[in-house]
Amino acid sequence: MKRYQTAAVLIVAALFAVPVSAAAQETPREKVNQLIVYGDDPCPASNDGSITVCARKDEAERFRIPAPLRDNPNATVNQGWTQRVKAYETVGAAGINSCSPVGSGGASGCMAQLINSAYAEKKQASDVQFGKLIEAERAKRTQSIDADTAAEQARVEVLEKEYEAKLKRERDAETQPATPGAQPATAPLATPPQP
Repeated sequence: MKRYQTAAVLIVAALFAVPVSAAAQETPREKVNQLIVYGDDPCPASNDGSITVCARKDEAERFRIPAPLRDNPNATVNQGWTQRVKAYETVGAAGINSCSPVGSGGASGCMAQLINSAYAEKKQASDVQFGKLIEAERAKRTQSIDADTAAEQARVEVLEKEYEAKLKRERDAETQPATPGAQPATAPLATPPQP
């Protein structure tokens, strides 16, 4: 019987722990809206604290297949001479890390070759780099933080001085002696009859 109670307690604890841990993992992050606009189309304004980044392309590109998908960037026609010469260095390679069906461990270099070619393709891509645009937008937004903070601090200091002056006036009014003929601000409480 005790085992069943312990199991029930553990199940109930697990049910309550899941929403808490899920809520703890959710941290509010800024929303980034990445858009590509064409020609003279306006970039939509940012709202609700989100960052809207627009990449502008020529009007002729509006209904075309995106440039990175039009042709094969790995074709020899699209590669420079230095890349072609580097390819000749590994033509007869066999063995470990060679991406070759010949020799032991020949296939071990295929993944490295795929990764290297993907990074080279990404580096040469002429497509929009949203990361740089987002950083530029963040920098533009944070330029005014210092000025806004200084203005807010000055406003708060003025309000604090006004509040302190008001408190001082109220204290001075309480401590001033009553003038003759003036009634006290508060009437004394009536004492109940004693038995």
